[in-house]
Amino acid sequence: MKKAFPQVLCAAVLASLTLLGSPAYAGTPSGAIVAAANEAGPGAVVRDDLRAVFDTAGVRGTFALLDVTSRKTTVVDRRRAGTPMVPASSFKVPHALVALETGAVKSPDEVIPWDGTPQPFPEWEQDMSMREAVRVSNAAAFQVIARRVGLQRERQWLHRLGYGNRQVGTVVDRFWLDGPLKISAVEQAGFMRRLAAGRLPASREHQRTVRDLILQEKKDGYALYAKSGWQNAPGTGTGWWAGWVERGGRVYAFALNMDIAKDGDAAKRAPLARELLHRLNVLPSA
Repeated sequence: MKKAFPQVLCAAVLASLTLLGSPAYAGTPSGAIVAAANEAGPGAVVRDDLRAVFDTAGVRGTFALLDVTSRKTTVVDRRRAGTPMVPASSFKVPHALVALETGAVKSPDEVIPWDGTPQPFPEWEQDMSMREAVRVSNAAAFQVIARRVGLQRERQWLHRLGYGNRQVGTVVDRFWLDGPLKISAVEQAGFMRRLAAGRLPASREHQRTVRDLILQEKKDGYALYAKSGWQNAPGTGTGWWAGWVERGGRVYAFALNMDIAKDGDAAKRAPLARELLHRLNVLPSA
């Protein structure tokens, strides 16, 4: 092990330097990037045997799991796990927190009016609360919220939360849908870990509210929190399912991203993440 360590460390440093040179991280403090890259660094467990889960489903993807108690990181496809990608609606998790912290939305049950813009999904073409907008992943509602927050405050909060490359560009209601905002699976899992523990630089009440918004199920001694994302919905792009599991007094933060290349791929996000959580002994067997 001692002889192998320098090689592994060099690989981690090279990966960090690669990220530093990436356009996705332009303007991001280098120390923050290196820290993010090292989350899947020397101590990470690589489970590329689990690529078979994606192969069987006919998609390409990655998975990152952080065991908060043991501080162990497990990744499937290490390179992709550290590659920044557009978060799409998985950004609704920090975005809801920003909305509450800035007062752009007074409560999760405040109704956000539809602005009349045609939407790719008919269910988005109506007024709805932020709570419901998170549940049905209504991008239009959060575009209204983003315009209320404004570019300056969006930028300030991305830096405060340390979310991804912290880039908002110049279009306030598209930066998480088209870029320039990007985040890796490892970073996404790290963000979820901090939210699960209530350790983000925001009020504990608002963090608790956001946790409640993404609760998927609570039964049989565990609780599952998660949020989906689909860049370029309903077309081809990157799909996400990220969150955490609380079970047996432990917290396991995770993030899956995958290519959505054809009809039916988007529906595979949650089942694939659940299958990987089962195989990694995080969720109980069905």
